[in-house]
Amino acid sequence: MRILILGAGKMGSFFTDLLSFQHETAVFDIDPKRMRFVYNTYRLTTPEEIEAFRPELLINAATVKYTLDAFRWVLPLLPRECILSDIASVKTGLREFYEESGFRYVSTHPMFGPTFASMSALSDENAIIITEGDHLGRVFFKDLYQSLRLNIFEYTFEEHDETVAYSLSIPFVSTFAFAATMKHQDAPGTTFKRHMAIARGVLGEDDYLLQEILFNPRTPAQVERIRTELDELLTIITERDADAFRRYLTKIRGHLK
Repeated sequence: MRILILGAGKMGSFFTDLLSFQHETAVFDIDPKRMRFVYNTYRLTTPEEIEAFRPELLINAATVKYTLDAFRWVLPLLPRECILSDIASVKTGLREFYEESGFRYVSTHPMFGPTFASMSALSDENAIIITEGDHLGRVFFKDLYQSLRLNIFEYTFEEHDETVAYSLSIPFVSTFAFAATMKHQDAPGTTFKRHMAIARGVLGEDDYLLQEILFNPRTPAQVERIRTELDELLTIITERDADAFRRYLTKIRGHLK
């Protein structure tokens, strides 16, 4: 299959490396310097080269801020039989774009990073495949993700957004609270250092990505849950209520099973 990958960042380069030995691949990035280290693939630098390549599958690996803009820019250059795909963690506006485009499409969300995951050992990581869209496109990505031994889940766009609001907004907001209240430690303990490593990873993400995840309409309800739990914990601590504290520990340990 002829596959064009838009964007030569971490995820774009990962998919290029992954696919280039089984498929005819090409990569395009508006900054040609980012393509210096991709290999076994065509490096495209002009719209004319994209047209001449005539991809059968387009993987949009642009950063989430530019996902839709990248699609709109490349769409006139693609043959009508090309399947559009994205790997965005934020799907806002994508379903509407796909339906209006007239192209076949498939949307997935590999949830393995690259912030924390080991890209060479992904068997403990997850991927979401959106159930709407082209059947053959979904089969392609299901086979691809199975080859990486990922745990695959199939959700609608709506279900995906609910999952992201829970699985990303809660740890992100918790990390923000840690970073907002922390101060420098000359001799930090192990737990502190681990939280610090997580905070640096999360806050190293693109500002727009963090914004879009937290501006998900479902996020405020998740943040409210955090505030409710903190209020309960603060009451227990202030009153030094040992029995209530033990009950609270039992409750939250149950969530980890």
